[in-house]
Amino acid sequence: MPTVLRLKGFRFFFFSNELNEPAHIHVESDDKYAKFWLEPVQLAKSVGYSAREMSEIRDLVTARIGILRRKWDEYFGH
Repeated sequence: MPTVLRLKGFRFFFFSNELNEPAHIHVESDDKYAKFWLEPVQLAKSVGYSAREMSEIRDLVTARIGILRRKWDEYFGH
């Protein structure tokens, strides 16, 4: 499960067996978890995060969409 970024206490990663899904990023901190589709940036799933935290995570994903998409493409060979 390659870690792409660590920002503000959040770990951004993807699982190595997820090529059959559209580009996305998983986010975790402590026992909380979220998954965002990258195109367009859209929440797919969230467990434990408050609305404020989700807004912060969405902003981080949106601001770094280029690197997140590039890392996805590099890893999965697109």
